[in-house]
Amino acid sequence: MDSHEPQSVADTPSSTAVGLVMLALAMGGFGIGTGEFVIMGLLPNVADTFRVTTPEAGYVISAYALGVVIGAPVIAVLSAKLARRTLLLLLMTVFAAGNIMSAVAPTFASFTLLRFLTGLPHGAYFGVAALVAASMVPIHRRARAVGRVMLGLTIATLVGTPIATLLGQLLDWRAAFMMVGGLGALTVLLIALFLPKDRVADGASIMRELGALVRVQVWLTLGIAAVGFGGMFSIFTYIASTTTDVSGMSAGMIPVVLALFGIGMNVGNIVGSRLADISLKGTIGGMMAFNVVIMTLFSLTATSPVMLCICTFLIGCGFAACPAVQTRLMDVAADAQTLAAASNHSAFNVANALGAWLGGIAIAWGYTAAATGYVGAILSVGGLVVFGFSVALERRAGSASQVA
Repeated sequence: MDSHEPQSVADTPSSTAVGLVMLALAMGGFGIGTGEFVIMGLLPNVADTFRVTTPEAGYVISAYALGVVIGAPVIAVLSAKLARRTLLLLLMTVFAAGNIMSAVAPTFASFTLLRFLTGLPHGAYFGVAALVAASMVPIHRRARAVGRVMLGLTIATLVGTPIATLLGQLLDWRAAFMMVGGLGALTVLLIALFLPKDRVADGASIMRELGALVRVQVWLTLGIAAVGFGGMFSIFTYIASTTTDVSGMSAGMIPVVLALFGIGMNVGNIVGSRLADISLKGTIGGMMAFNVVIMTLFSLTATSPVMLCICTFLIGCGFAACPAVQTRLMDVAADAQTLAAASNHSAFNVANALGAWLGGIAIAWGYTAAATGYVGAILSVGGLVVFGFSVALERRAGSASQVA
């Protein structure tokens, strides 16, 4: 454990106490995941309300993603002297308020600005929540603790987003954001009730957090996320087109295919976190190689509805590397934990943008949407190369220290 541990660390917390903290942290992930993805199903409704085109309404998605990319490192640095419990409460309060205010935004410009502001706490919350979760369990169970926090996000793709989308379609899109704001408020209450107070680490400072930026292994690990996970987003962004235009399935099958992807993410998160506690590096490298094979198979067999469904599920399982990457950042960040952990989610949003952009280029060049699988495989190879370089550099440094 680090020096942000609970003040009552002398007494090992009971499994019930730890479970309640994990529930509180996962609820935050559930709310954030629901809020991030629900807008995708409600864009036409938002466009109608503000009298803009659907592509113009899509700017709010980019605004949120930009908030995540900027907010994660900036908040992590500026909050260096805040206790983690206090920071989590502040982050979720901003998130809850941002969604409630989004629900009553009077103009498209104000709505877009509010989505940007609501995205700011996203990465910092997941990073700090992962650190808190890992600090409450033995070191050999860290990845599973991180996985439990991520479980809120993966369940959101399967349960939270569909429910919020349905609510928005039946009532009004504003009701969906009110729901997300309510989830944020519930998280604030749960964290306040169940997470013990902690103390700020001795010597904590902005400069110490900035120290993460001079660590090569931190950058390489973030590179694994930014490049390696781009493939998943490349395929997911255009999965609806692949389902109807390539596999020949009806539009009514799109929710089924999306559900398979969500189930795969949940399975991958649970299995991957357990594998990471056995072999952190083995899980990252193994899953990157797994993704290369499955994404290539996706492109080769996308004309078959059965194979498309199987491959989509397995691509979702590729999320198994996420808890491992998050945990590796804890190992390579030394005493700049918060900045490194939070920046992982900035890297994921870079992966989202990169994957969608490259997949779009492939389609613009005249290839079918199935070609996004090849794009994904290439990006996964890139992630594997970055990972291999990271491990080789680490071994070289280890050998040099032994000689010294």
